[in-house]
This record gives sequence, C-alpha cells and structure tokens, in this order.
Amino acid sequence: MDKQKSINALQFFVTNLSNQAFGHKLQGKVFADQGFEKLGAKYMGHHDEEMGWVDKFIGRLLDLGGELKHEMRPESKLINDPCEYIKFDHQVSVDGIELLRKCMNEICEDITTFDIMKEYLKDEEEDMYWSETQLDLIEKIGYQIGRASCRER
Repeated sequence: MDKQKSINALQFFVTNLSNQAFGHKLQGKVFADQGFEKLGAKYMGHHDEEMGWVDKFIGRLLDLGGELKHEMRPESKLINDPCEYIKFDHQVSVDGIELLRKCMNEICEDITTFDIMKEYLKDEEEDMYWSETQLDLIEKIGYQIGRASCRER
C-alpha cells in the first residue's frame, strides 16, 4: 500500500470538499434570503453533511501519519438564480464523482480509505440524483412563466 497516495487523495478531498461545503452554506443563505427557505435549508444542511465527510477524511489522513494542510481554493462566484445553481451543482457532482472513482482506483490497496471513499461516493451519487430530479421537475412544471426552461439555458 502506498500511504502517500492515500494521504494526497485525502488532502485533495479535504481541501476541495471543505470549500464546496462553505459554498453550499453561502448559497443556502442566499436562497433563504430570496424566500426559498426549503432550498436554503437543503443547501445549509448539505454544508453540515459535507463537513462530516471532511472530518472523516481528516481523521483518516492523520491516522496514516499525514500532515494536514489548510489549503485555499480560488474564489468562486455565488449564483443568485436557484435553477442555474442546481445546474451548476449537478455538474460539480458529475465531475466530482468521476474524479472520486479515479482516485479510488489509485488507492484501492488501502482498504480503509477505499471504504470511506466508497461511502462518500454513495452520498455524492444521491446528491447528483436529487439535482437531476429537481431539474426534471422544473422541466415538467416550468420554472417561471415567460422564461425558458432550466435545461435550455
């Protein structure tokens, strides 16, 4: 088992997922402020869930003797339109799942890290399916009278 591969993978997910989680919290606040309380609560709850995964990844990284780093990511813009954000978040999930699967192939000899990432993959797939369901609902019932559907944008 190559511990450094696992440590590097875990640090990558700690950095990116913690930034993504904070973005979800901010988006949740934006949507709640716009009157979309349930959508706001969904994304603020998503923040908490993702930070739980960050904690698991940190714990495993430290168990492997890795040195945890506080890495910053580039600034990302908040999206005021809920439909546009769900589309954006869906694409993040699709891309993230692909990355996670590649990473899992690289660290498959580290069964403990692999199992943690496998559970995280299931969670990410559920999030992706939720976004797809929301986009399908918007497509079927309409986003707003006089506006193009969400998928057409």
